[in-house]
Amino acid sequence: MSFTTGGLFHRESAKLAVLYLNLGDWNSVHDKVITENLLQTRTLNTLKRVCSEIVSRLRTLSQGELEFLVEGSHQEQAYLLWLAICRRYKFIADFAVEVLRERYITLKADLTFDDFDSFFNRKSEWHLELDEITPATRSKLRQVLFRILHEADLLTTNNMINAAMLSPRLLEMIHQGNRRDVLYFPVFESDLKGMA
Repeated sequence: MSFTTGGLFHRESAKLAVLYLNLGDWNSVHDKVITENLLQTRTLNTLKRVCSEIVSRLRTLSQGELEFLVEGSHQEQAYLLWLAICRRYKFIADFAVEVLRERYITLKADLTFDDFDSFFNRKSEWHLELDEITPATRSKLRQVLFRILHEADLLTTNNMINAAMLSPRLLEMIHQGNRRDVLYFPVFESDLKGMA
């Protein structure tokens, strides 16, 4: 539940992916970002927190996915970053499958804060540690998750679900990994066949 830092970090993630492909080591990336303030933050604590968050997400991507992240279109990059976030945070992955995708395929076009709250309450029945989260933190988690969805273009400004338009290249990349990863996206099975 440590995803309260920032949003999708699109530009920053692409920059760190390039750095990793050049250096070949995440520790070296981290050190270079910190020593040269490559993310141009005002404080060292913010720099460390944001860098650690981005690196933890990018580590979930394969070498091929990182290369694709660097060369892909803006939208493909956003989808790959969404995929990395889902891999990094089980809570978000479950939300993507059980709420975002489920609402989309049952033709419920909107996504509301109430949907998040219901999901959170269901999860807290099985994960008692969620009961310890303060209302303020819960609200922040919801706010950040919705911001990420907007930045990945999976939600419109008025919280309508945008169908994921996965390019054939991206779909192939996802299928090379875990085929179930496609479930993190609001898309019909029949549409996937047309995209491939």
